[in-house]
Amino acid sequence: MKSVLVIGGGGREHAIITALAKSPKVSELHAAPGNGGIASLATCHNVAATDVEGVVKLAKKLKADWVFVAPDDPLVLGMVDALEHEGFRTFGPHKNAAILEGSKSFSKDFMKRRKIPTAAYDVFDDADKAIEYVKSQNAYPAVIKCDGLALGKGVIIAENERDAVDAIESMMRGGKFGESGKQIVIEEYLEGTEVTVLAFTDGATIVPMPPSTDHKRAFDGDSGPNTGGMGVVAGKTALPYWNEQIADECMERIFIPTVGGMSADDRPFKGCLYFGLMLTRDGVKVIEYNCRFGDPEAQAILPLLKTDLFDIMDAIEGEFLAELEIEFADEASACVVMASGGYPDKYEVGFEITGLDSAEGVYHAGTKLADNGNIVTAGGRVLAVTATAHDLQTALDRAYANVGKVDFKGAHFRKDIGQAAIKAVRQ
Repeated sequence: MKSVLVIGGGGREHAIITALAKSPKVSELHAAPGNGGIASLATCHNVAATDVEGVVKLAKKLKADWVFVAPDDPLVLGMVDALEHEGFRTFGPHKNAAILEGSKSFSKDFMKRRKIPTAAYDVFDDADKAIEYVKSQNAYPAVIKCDGLALGKGVIIAENERDAVDAIESMMRGGKFGESGKQIVIEEYLEGTEVTVLAFTDGATIVPMPPSTDHKRAFDGDSGPNTGGMGVVAGKTALPYWNEQIADECMERIFIPTVGGMSADDRPFKGCLYFGLMLTRDGVKVIEYNCRFGDPEAQAILPLLKTDLFDIMDAIEGEFLAELEIEFADEASACVVMASGGYPDKYEVGFEITGLDSAEGVYHAGTKLADNGNIVTAGGRVLAVTATAHDLQTALDRAYANVGKVDFKGAHFRKDIGQAAIKAVRQ
């Protein structure tokens, strides 16, 4: 029986802890910092997810057997390296592998060297040169990305020259995303259907999870600003545009070259590798890599996982993933995010959340336990509500039924999650 410390305090971490709580091999769960929902399954500790030194001290104090580093920031900062140096078994990539997400310019250059299909691009650290380039290209929409981490919001789709110039100015001169926007990547806009595939890997073996489609825009009809994700549909039965031929193409042209290339570069990737993909007329292309479970993808995919997550952690850390058979339920999963009014821009927090006792499949993201014992809002994305079923429409109906049981002041959620997939099925 093992004790596991999970780093992070969002919906992804709640889903990870929920999965680990099912393992007969896990006796004790801790979270840093955790949240109001996680507190019902794990002991929460007031240590920030980005506090590398503080997490190492906490792990020592708890005598944790394992530390699961879930968010991108601590992975990019090298938290796994620091923990392993102190003798802790960990889940998550080392700093030199997490750079796949930590630097867009690194990942684009890596794909170019390894001949992994992706959008054409250029990298800039001078705003004037970036503006000159985007004007000379005169190709819109144009994709403008922060080089570094930006909470999933550092990508702007510019529809015209004015939008492009404003995006470059806000990132590089306005400091909208801090240091992450000092260098930017300007990319060709890819047309097609966006799909995410998460994969377990121990640096050699690759086990893809069920495909998913995130909904990044804040409002119905894919309108409004980009967010960290307003909902997800997942599972082979949920995505009519996914098939074995595409899965084989991804494995051969993207997954194997990525994992093999990182190992060949002496940057072996161990953990969960996120492939953001675009299904284009010219084949599948990589939009981005993430070095961890996506959020809210984890809340949609982990409920489908039948294999003990602790066994998977053990196999990845020990580099014997090839010996483990990993199973997922052959079902559809739907996840709807409930956000604070005004998210991803200005929003208020501290509002009591009601109806949680009557709803199922609720993962807490931006919540905390108030002094009076009530759960209150404490972030932009507050809850992720997930349901599974044999077909996507039933999963969506169940998820929205549970969303309807929960409420807090200013609650906002998209009402069209999964509708593009439903429409594709009908066609």
